[in-house]
Amino acid sequence: MDVQQLLSSLTPDIYRGLKRAVELGKWPDGNRLSAEQRQLCMQAMIAYEQKHLPPEQHTGYIEPEPHTHCGTDDHDHDHPDEPKPLKWL
Repeated sequence: MDVQQLLSSLTPDIYRGLKRAVELGKWPDGNRLSAEQRQLCMQAMIAYEQKHLPPEQHTGYIEPEPHTHCGTDDHDHDHPDEPKPLKWL
């Protein structure tokens, strides 16, 4: 079985088990994950998430914040794409 076949055979239960093992740093039987096992589990989790979950549920997802322009003058909102002068204090 190659890596792609292995990744495509992951089920939601297996995914949750891998995620829990990575979070706790140990397998359900109490044995610690080696650094290599943790890395491989994380890669499998990310591959599963990319294929099956919306971006908001991906590991490490950070919700983008709306862009706000510098300054608070009312005229800043007239043309938001025009360059704005710096205000030196």
